[in-house]
Amino acid sequence: MIPSSFPPRDEIARLSARMLLEVGAVHFNAVTPFTLASGLPSPTYIDCRKLISFPRIRSVLMDFLTVTVLRGAGFEAFDSVAGGETAGIPFAALVAERMALPMTYVRKKPKGYGRNARIEGVMAEGDRVLLIEDLTTDGGSKLSFVEAIRETGATCAHTAVIFSYGIFPETTARLADHGVALHHLCTWWDVLAEARAGAAFDAATLAEVEAFLNDPRAWQAART
Repeated sequence: MIPSSFPPRDEIARLSARMLLEVGAVHFNAVTPFTLASGLPSPTYIDCRKLISFPRIRSVLMDFLTVTVLRGAGFEAFDSVAGGETAGIPFAALVAERMALPMTYVRKKPKGYGRNARIEGVMAEGDRVLLIEDLTTDGGSKLSFVEAIRETGATCAHTAVIFSYGIFPETTARLADHGVALHHLCTWWDVLAEARAGAAFDAATLAEVEAFLNDPRAWQAART
């Protein structure tokens, strides 16, 4: 069922950040940084997959994601919803249910046997597809999924995530260059503000996180 309430964007961001903190999806460690998929260090790490285990929070966030997409893209802008393997699949199913649309999912690569497909489910030529994932950093994985969708003859001009890093300005531009608009609920800046408001971490850790967010490339270069 499509939500009928459209909270202000800043309230969606604040509450989304609060919920991520509440379920323990946010990890800050300034002493022993995390290693990202890129191999670079970071004092921050987020695990949006945890959200599927919290029904009340999961439901509110999916309402938020649905209204964010509808407000940004339009109420009749899509014919189907696709989830990116693997984290995007449950969220795509929940959003598709709210929007009363068919759902598919996109593999990271062909499965290597049978039809060797990347798209699972029914996706028709000309379908306007909304791509759902849990988060985005630089947008790279989104473009791979978009390419697979477009190879079917469908179109994909919008992707939506719960969390966007919000510290790499090239992300939005990179997606836009490929004709894809990004919709998100909150960023690291929203999480940092809410963590400070709730004293979720000590002041020294939060200060180090802020230093990273202000200049992530310099912070990483100093530690590699």
